[in-house]
Amino acid sequence: MKAFLKNYRQSPRKVRLVAGLIRKKSVSQAVAELDFLAKRAGLPIKKLLLSAVANAKQAGVNKENLIIAELRVDQGVTLKRMMPAAMGTGHRINKRTSHLSLILKEQAPITNDKLKIKNKKVHNS
Repeated sequence: MKAFLKNYRQSPRKVRLVAGLIRKKSVSQAVAELDFLAKRAGLPIKKLLLSAVANAKQAGVNKENLIIAELRVDQGVTLKRMMPAAMGTGHRINKRTSHLSLILKEQAPITNDKLKIKNKKVHNS
């Protein structure tokens, strides 16, 4: 249940903002959040998530039981470009890239027995 996105042309700092929003959430909740997010990294992360879900489905895992165990955003290669500046000089422009790795984990479904135990604890305290 893994999926990778290499050399995504956006800086890791900007992508980490989106990644932090969906960590440790269920797949359906994460997809719903990414649909309405006004960040450029939202769509590629959603595609990566759906790819990992498809990989899990091939392995025979139910989609409702999946949660995002790990979503890492690492720095990729930096493209170095020059921008002309005053008096014949040049300034360097760094075009950063990101490597994303997503790992899904199967969460045990909550049965009625576990639900009753949770409710007892809530009522007793």
